[in-house]
Amino acid sequence: MPPPAVGVATIKAESLKLYDNLPGRVSAFRTAEIRPQVSGIILKRFFEEGASVNAGEKLYQIEPTLYEAELASAEAQLAVAEANAYSAHLRAERYKKLSKNSAVSEQELDDSEATAKQTEAQVKAAQAAVRSARINLSYTEITAPISGVIGRSTITEGALVSAQQSTALTIIRQLSPIYVDIQRPASSVLLMRNPALPREVTLSLEDGTSVEKTGELQFSDANVDPGTGTVNVRALFENADHLLLPGMFVRANVPSSLIENALLVPQQAVMRQAGGATTTYVVNSDNVVEVRGVEVTRAIGDKWLVKSGLKTDDRVVISGLQKIKPGVTVTPEETK
Repeated sequence: MPPPAVGVATIKAESLKLYDNLPGRVSAFRTAEIRPQVSGIILKRFFEEGASVNAGEKLYQIEPTLYEAELASAEAQLAVAEANAYSAHLRAERYKKLSKNSAVSEQELDDSEATAKQTEAQVKAAQAAVRSARINLSYTEITAPISGVIGRSTITEGALVSAQQSTALTIIRQLSPIYVDIQRPASSVLLMRNPALPREVTLSLEDGTSVEKTGELQFSDANVDPGTGTVNVRALFENADHLLLPGMFVRANVPSSLIENALLVPQQAVMRQAGGATTTYVVNSDNVVEVRGVEVTRAIGDKWLVKSGLKTDDRVVISGLQKIKPGVTVTPEETK
């Protein structure tokens, strides 16, 4: 009778990237809380809640009448100050000429020059008041400081708002790109400094659905949470479709280590004995089956990562196990 045929897989060393599956939360790339910088009545809201807005786009209009009047008053005071300065300058120039003929006293000349300088200072103060009034008037138009998706408005037209209020009128969040903050054990953070370790991160949603996005590790906090022993690590993802939203819980596959000459054995080749030991059948160079004790650590797809017990080019039996036992000669058939 010919030797029984069995399927074998040849163990080959390979470079292996290991990943940790860690919890994470999505956070916006930029967040802007919109608050008024002047007080007044909201005349109009210009945006649609939940829509995308661009930086500089008008969001609210505050009643501008009071601020227009303050600007007009400041401009009038500036005109008066400029007129006074012009008059004082002419007087000082005239007294300077007259002093040469002793037509005016030294004190009168000094007083005229001091008055001219005072009026110049008053002009600068009036100019600053005009700038301040103009700025306050511009603040009656509330615009978007960043581009992003705008949330709901906390106030309606006709509401009184204040420059000192703590409640934001609305919030704008930039959603593309977007951050994912990942809690990683502090003991593994040093691995991020390995330049050979990949920096790509993949995600799955809370229900296990894979996200077709690949992000990149950006940085880790310089502080360890004493309660959890973890460090916050941040990854950046493109998010043009707005699939990821701030506050979402996700699972992140984060690079943890790089193993050179790693050995992987198919899971169906490893048998667990009654005492807990793990073994595998190996076909030697004479095509005779040997039983080999093997120690594995973690699952990588449909294989186990081998810690000890196997070496490169060992042939392990993965099918036809019911036909064999140690010492039996077999016909090995390589299985991909």
